[in-house]
Amino acid sequence: MGNKLFDKRANKTRIGFLAAFILLLVSFILTYISTQKVIEQASWIDHNNKITHQLDIGLKSILKGESSFRQYIIGRDAMALIDYEESVKSTDSAFHHLKSLSLDRLQKRNVDSFQALCEIKYVSIQKIISLYSIDSTITKEIIQKSNSERLATTRIESLISKIQSSEENTWNKKADEVTNYVDAIKILDIVSLVLAVMLTLYSLMMYNKENKEKKEKEQMAKNLREQLEKRVAQLAELNKELIDLRSLEKYAVTGRIARTIAHEVRNPLTNINLSVEQLKSEMPVTENTVMLFNMVNRNSERINNLVSDLLNSTRINDLKILKIDINKMVDESLELASDRIDLLHIKITKDYDNDICGILGDTDKIKIALLNILVNAIEAIDGQKNGELKIKTHNENGRCVITINDNGKGMDKSQLDRLFEPYFSTKEKGNGLGLANTQNIILGHNGTIRAESQVNIGTTFIISFQSN
Repeated sequence: MGNKLFDKRANKTRIGFLAAFILLLVSFILTYISTQKVIEQASWIDHNNKITHQLDIGLKSILKGESSFRQYIIGRDAMALIDYEESVKSTDSAFHHLKSLSLDRLQKRNVDSFQALCEIKYVSIQKIISLYSIDSTITKEIIQKSNSERLATTRIESLISKIQSSEENTWNKKADEVTNYVDAIKILDIVSLVLAVMLTLYSLMMYNKENKEKKEKEQMAKNLREQLEKRVAQLAELNKELIDLRSLEKYAVTGRIARTIAHEVRNPLTNINLSVEQLKSEMPVTENTVMLFNMVNRNSERINNLVSDLLNSTRINDLKILKIDINKMVDESLELASDRIDLLHIKITKDYDNDICGILGDTDKIKIALLNILVNAIEAIDGQKNGELKIKTHNENGRCVITINDNGKGMDKSQLDRLFEPYFSTKEKGNGLGLANTQNIILGHNGTIRAESQVNIGTTFIISFQSN
């Protein structure tokens, strides 16, 4: 029953949206058609205005030419002929512009008539100028041709008046059509507004019906989301703890293996050393025997040192417990690595929490651990452009956290999984005990250390200690 009611309401909502879409589509189509009509009518109005304007220019040019011609005849001013020639050119230009416009038959016929009358007028004026130029006297023939020229002017003015009246009527007709289209658009807008208001009211009614149910479902979804987020956060914390436990277990196993290896290696190594001493006392001393005995002693000592380093990297040492200022200790560790940092022009970015909690620990040991991490970060950056180290301290769930991030070459997952193993190193000349020793120191302070890395992006070490 509930599903049917929900489907019914959903169908009504869909109908409302569909009706709104159809309304908008029809409104758009009609508005588009009306706009095209308005643009078309506006183009015709502009066309008529251009014709009228060019006719005005032509008439003014003719009157100017006539005035310049009379000034030449009456005032005998030869400079007036220059204005006359310019008026002829201006008239020709007006005809050129008129003919470049799209003209209907009536307009073309009127323009042709206008041009013919102008040519008759200018021919008459040219003949008068030619007669007058002979002896500079006004003869009867000049007067007759002047009367003919004035008659042509009258006919031109009458024709232009007729053309302009025709164009004005056309303009008024087109303007009325534009007004009608504008009125139609207004009506369309009003109808669209009324329908839009009705659809809005309909949508509001449907919304009010579903709003309560929707809010209840949103609240349920919110509660479920919050529970899920809490579960995810708990799983993330448990995952971190699991990683730390695995790291501690791995460290403990490594320690047992190291002690076993040390015992198994040192016993035969002692026998080898005793045998060498016995052989030294029994064999004659020669250059060759001395060289061989020295070689055995050197390698025996080297093996013993390697075993000692392995034991030291997995043994919990005695600690001188003092209260430590985290920010100060990080700065002192950076100072120890300052030569390498300056040499490679690495940028240091600090984000210290001024209210960072203090810890109890061995300052020298923790400095060694931090220095090992800093040196590894510097060596990962070596060769990279725009090297940068970002160091952050903050409080998190009652623990003091130090984050050291570099933008070096990074590591893949297989390298990251073996990062704290003794004798594992990603460096060509590394012995693989630096980070193992670092882990030994951190775990010896009841702290945790883990790393995150991406190839060609960088590596981040996260170290945390219990606050005092």
